[in-house]
Amino acid sequence: MNRTATALLAVVIAAAGLTACGSDDKDGSKSAAKTPPPAAAPSTPVSPTPADKPLASAEAKNGVPPKPDAATQAKYIRALDAISPAIVNGKEDRAVSRGRDTCGTIHSFPNDRAKQVDTTRQRFSGATQFNAVQAEKILAAVQTHLCPKN
Repeated sequence: MNRTATALLAVVIAAAGLTACGSDDKDGSKSAAKTPPPAAAPSTPVSPTPADKPLASAEAKNGVPPKPDAATQAKYIRALDAISPAIVNGKEDRAVSRGRDTCGTIHSFPNDRAKQVDTTRQRFSGATQFNAVQAEKILAAVQTHLCPKN
């Protein structure tokens, strides 16, 4: 018997035992026994399901590449840090996510470099505002490392 079935069986037996027992109150009536909340099922690692595939395929259709491998990510982060350390600012996952989204912008507006640069400037600006020259360099780093096919 697997662990989930064993845990469920234990909860059912415990609940049945508690409902069979009652206690007499001062007035002689029986009060309902309180059933404890069911035990949580043991956690198991979640593996990617076919339901995750539509998201990946929708991203790919929109020009958003998969997450880069460690070596590619390291090169990308170094390229951004060379432009300005304020771009990554210790938040590599955010920089990668923004870069992947920028690949989508490049894909969506392949003939509009001004739109690509402006969207990149806005996407990467936060506490630090980047100018068009910096955004052009960020865009080049994104294209080189994350979406060279765009």
